[in-house]
Amino acid sequence: MAIVPGSKAPDFTLRNQHGESVSLSDFRGRKNVVLLFYPFAFTGTCTGELCALRDQLPTFVNDDVQLLAVSNDAPFSLRVFAEQEGLEYPLLSDFWPHGEVSRAYEVFDEDKGCALRGTFIIDKEGVVRWTVVNGLPDARDLDEYVAALQAL
Repeated sequence: MAIVPGSKAPDFTLRNQHGESVSLSDFRGRKNVVLLFYPFAFTGTCTGELCALRDQLPTFVNDDVQLLAVSNDAPFSLRVFAEQEGLEYPLLSDFWPHGEVSRAYEVFDEDKGCALRGTFIIDKEGVVRWTVVNGLPDARDLDEYVAALQAL
């Protein structure tokens, strides 16, 4: 069972595809955060979801909202993936300790060694306001994110 709305979002610091540290707390008091966990870079469903976000980027990265996408891939592979797909938002590596942040958000699949498709909308105070967790093969509906952001 993943973290539920109304819960304080666990803070974390991970490296992005450029090797820079990004913390959830960097956005506290400044921006709402769409925190998206995905299983693996370069896979069909993940690529489709992340490119759909890229195509609607002003909705998810602006003065009020920051998108953070997290996988258990190594930072080096995330850099190649971002460059190949033109992804300019942060792709964060939860590679080592393997799955630590995914576990904190209760979306780590121990048998597969990767994150499930979990999405968390976190408000400026660091409280989870909306969440959805899909199975590995099941893509998410971006319109649900937009509606959840508009409700903040």
